[in-house]
Formats: sequence, structure tokens, C-alpha cells
Amino acid sequence: MPDSSQHTNIIFGRQPVIEALKSGVPVEKILILFGTKGNAIEKIRALAKQHGVPVSEADKQKFRGYADESTTQGVIAFLAQAPFAELEDLLAAAKQKNEPAFLLILDELEDPHNVGALIRTAECAGVHGVIVPKHHSASIGETVAKTSAGASLHVPIARVSNIVQAMEELKENGVWIIGTAMEGDRTYYEADYKGPIAIVVGNEGKGIRRLVKEKCDFLVKIPLYGKIESLNASVAGALVMFEAVRQQKSDIRSQKTEGG
Repeated sequence: MPDSSQHTNIIFGRQPVIEALKSGVPVEKILILFGTKGNAIEKIRALAKQHGVPVSEADKQKFRGYADESTTQGVIAFLAQAPFAELEDLLAAAKQKNEPAFLLILDELEDPHNVGALIRTAECAGVHGVIVPKHHSASIGETVAKTSAGASLHVPIARVSNIVQAMEELKENGVWIIGTAMEGDRTYYEADYKGPIAIVVGNEGKGIRRLVKEKCDFLVKIPLYGKIESLNASVAGALVMFEAVRQQKSDIRSQKTEGG
């Protein structure tokens, strides 16, 4: 059974709304600020017509009842609320594609802009799903949808009560857990990411919690050469995810070459 809780019932911004329409999520209606023009707006109107989604215009007063036009680029999409996925759904998505599981775990990230940026990177990297805790975490809502440029509508997101228990379940399914931490025992490009993996990114200030860290199979660090002691969480996660992609794609090419 899917998680009965839901996320992202309103999104704004031209590209996120385009992605919502293209992704097939159920969009109930679109509201455009009166007088808003441009190629992206025309594309939104065309996609909405194609999918049978009603489009209406609103004056500034009515529009501001939902959001400030300066942050929405003059367009809002109202969605039928999407359910969170289950952990097994993420593993099934990998199996369906005949690929080793590639997952992202966000351990109590509080900034929705970081969460959105990481989900966007995850989608671009081909991650099969993202795992977030139910508590002490940024909600998966409008800001995340906008910051992710709509990627949160494409990537299955599982919200779990206990990250450690979720990690144990992943391990039982053959998934290796890789944590990102300054005290990691190897640099991120020295680690082996081939096979089923889940990458853990920790809280912006405190990093990965101790119990979560202890459940990781190994920790990786990113060498720093400046005066600032740590990278932004979304940047660190992006570096590690794309190193995993580089190794996995290289491994696939190698197997194809060996197999003729």
C-alpha cells in the first residue's frame, strides 16, 4: 500500500509547470497571471490543451491570493496530490529497468532549496528514487518542486519513519550504503560504486547522524583545498552521484567491449 500522506499539490514557475504537464502527473488546473506572455507560456497552454487541463487567467489581486507573481513567473499549476512511494517501489523501479538499484537518502536536510537541488541532480543522474524521513526534514512541497525544476514529479520519493530501519531493509536487498562525511575513510573518487547502491547526504550543519553513519558500509569524503571547511550539501551530493554514474557507465561500456 502506498503511504497515505501526500506531497506537492501546488507548483509554480514556468519550467516546473511544463515538467508537471509532461510528466503525466494529474494536473487539475493552471492559473496564469493576466497579461503574462512568452514562448514558455504558449508551451504551457499547448500542453494543457493536449492533456485536457483547464487554463484560466487571474488579475494580480486574485493571483496574489495564491502566490507572489515575482516568484511564480506568472503561472501556477494545481495538482491532484501525489502519494509518496514505498521503499519496495524504488527497488522495483530499478528491477523494471534491469539496472542495479541507485538510490539517494537525505538524512534530515532542512533547507527545501537543497532538497530540491539534490532531487534535480538525482533525476539527471538516473537515480531510481529518493528516501526522506517523515520528521525533522524539509517538506516536499512547492519550494522543492520549483527548485528541482519539476524533477520531484519524475523521481519516486519514499518518506520513512526511520532512516536506519530503511537502510537495514535496503541491505537485506543487497544494496550497499555509502555515506558522505568529512571524516570518510576514502575520497569519493576512490570508492567503488558498481552494483546496487544508496548514497546518504546528511544535514546541512550537522551532517549524517551517528546511528545512520554506523549503518553505512563506508564513508567517502571530498577533498577541500580552500579555507571553507565544507561544501554545500547539494553540491557534495551531486559530486558523489555523478562519480557513481561515471563508474557505472564505464563498467557497462567495459562489459559490452568484453562481450564483443
